[in-house]
Amino acid sequence: MAHSRHPLSTVVDACAPLKFSPLPQIRTAEVLTATEEPETEHWYRADLLSAKGALGPVYDRFMAAHGPGHPLPSATHLLRRLLREPIFMVAAGIYLTGRAPLLRAHHLWFPTGYNADFGTPMLTGSRVAVLRGDAFADHPDAVVAADADELDRLAAQGMFDAFSPLVTAVQAHTRVGLRTLWGWIMDTMHFYMLNPARFLGRDAGAAWSRADRLADALVEAGAVTRARPRLFPFCEEDPRGTWAVRGTCCFDYKGDPAHGYCTTCPLKNDTQRRDELQEWIRNPALAP
Repeated sequence: MAHSRHPLSTVVDACAPLKFSPLPQIRTAEVLTATEEPETEHWYRADLLSAKGALGPVYDRFMAAHGPGHPLPSATHLLRRLLREPIFMVAAGIYLTGRAPLLRAHHLWFPTGYNADFGTPMLTGSRVAVLRGDAFADHPDAVVAADADELDRLAAQGMFDAFSPLVTAVQAHTRVGLRTLWGWIMDTMHFYMLNPARFLGRDAGAAWSRADRLADALVEAGAVTRARPRLFPFCEEDPRGTWAVRGTCCFDYKGDPAHGYCTTCPLKNDTQRRDELQEWIRNPALAP
């Protein structure tokens, strides 16, 4: 059957109503959301950036211009600049549409500017995992999964294969542990299902359970972490009164001691955390 739309387009469209939707640029034969970035100096493909020491000079230049001045938050800052959008696209795609964009390192590109910073990543692959019976199951770019567990395995394997060379290269260059780096990815993936659920007024617990199942598949694919993030109800009478605590500290406080622990930091006292989060209810402009 001919399709007037691409399954990847449905993921982009489903994210449109959200307040926070950091999607990558997409440049494929059927889906084009990419725009010209005149300040771009160089494009790095994920698999090549990870190979033969290529990451080191790029990392050092970025940190010299924009880094927090401490190796631990520097490593997670780099992951945030490179992987935030790809993680969001997979997590939000699964949660909002039941479809999983399948990442591949040779289809993931990172632009750097003359200021040594990274721009929005670009995806040039168009494969999407869908469930049997999905309206797009017969689309040429669809990979049909027998059930939700298989869809999670396909999505998680794609993330692991695309991210693992970069994570390993960051670990080798910075000596920051793999569990810290994968922990940041795992935490971020959970938040990127929870955040749409909260914004749309949906069941936070159900979104969290969905993220947990994808996290199980990511661990099965090879990711390593010390601890999982946890849900944190802070105002039960409000439909948006649930947020979460990271399983792995991002160490931002080491680069900016005056800032202290983040609201979601696992090192923060829960009483103080609850007080801060309840300010979100009193002043919604503070909420993500």
